[in-house]
Amino acid sequence: MRKINKIIVHCSGTPIGKNFDVKDIRSWHVDGNGWSDIGYHYVIKLNGEIQTGRLEKTIGAHCYRNNRDSIGLCYVGGMDTVMKEWVDTRTDAQKDALIKVLKDLKERYPGAIIYGHKDFTNKKLCPSFDAKKEYENISNEQ
Repeated sequence: MRKINKIIVHCSGTPIGKNFDVKDIRSWHVDGNGWSDIGYHYVIKLNGEIQTGRLEKTIGAHCYRNNRDSIGLCYVGGMDTVMKEWVDTRTDAQKDALIKVLKDLKERYPGAIIYGHKDFTNKKLCPSFDAKKEYENISNEQ
């Protein structure tokens, strides 16, 4: 069993309102990057549907040097319609689903802290909002 210290929120870096799913992202990661599987453990579609990617027991491929002890989840969206600006594109359904998944993960991994991918890199503004601040109350529930 892996020791999980971090829950890392990502966005797919795709245009607002354009729906993708775990199958699409898996294809990008496997066919486009040559990875063995999708990098995320969970994907949240525009309608709030929570899809499973990698199994939690499997190390992810979503945050350089932080995969071994983390769970990665990704909501679909994060960019404007022309893919120039990072924008918080979360639908209400995605916001609700994110809270649901994060609470569930915190229950199973009470010592884990919730972060946004951008807390670990200055190369991307993913997830287009300050996840660490927005979810700090979930992070502090022990």
